[in-house]
Amino acid sequence: MPADPATVIYNLLQKDPSIIAAAVIQGRNNILYSTDNWDISPDIGKVSSSWSSLNAPFIMISGVKYSVLQCTSERLVATSIRGEGHIIGAKDEEHKILIYLEPDGEPMGATMDTSRALSELSTKQAYVGANTQFSEGSGTPAPVAGKSIDPQLKGEIQSFLEWIKDGEGLSGYINYYLQQNNAQIISELSKIYNELRQIFGV
Repeated sequence: MPADPATVIYNLLQKDPSIIAAAVIQGRNNILYSTDNWDISPDIGKVSSSWSSLNAPFIMISGVKYSVLQCTSERLVATSIRGEGHIIGAKDEEHKILIYLEPDGEPMGATMDTSRALSELSTKQAYVGANTQFSEGSGTPAPVAGKSIDPQLKGEIQSFLEWIKDGEGLSGYINYYLQQNNAQIISELSKIYNELRQIFGV
């Protein structure tokens, strides 16, 4: 059962206080819910068109120009070069969530949080293979008796997989921080890499 848009946005804002405003859109420009401090109704049609084109250099919201850093069929990341904040978007076949992130907010974390929030709105059922696992040493799935995966958790993992596969997602961020010689981020990434290898036994 999908959550209602107001609850999804409330939880998203609680999770990341640097998100100043947010809206849930259905279709091209039907705003299902928006925080009181953000009226994007005059701009949502053009933003949706720019997002669908996948090659717009910028978007305009409330008179502010945001340069598009990433634009895919599932994700939108744009930032104001004048330091007026960031616009983050996530969408699927049913909904879009747009957020306004404060200038000091972390776009990478907000992008992941927004994708997770979007999965809570989905009316799609989990795919048939959700309760199976692969038998050791074979390529065939073995049933897992009495186990089910939390749809929200599954949505988070699917968002994470999409982000990994996206050339401008995980690899883009890792390359950026490597070029910046950011010792703290590189150190944390190294720890995560080692933990993943331990989890999968590789």
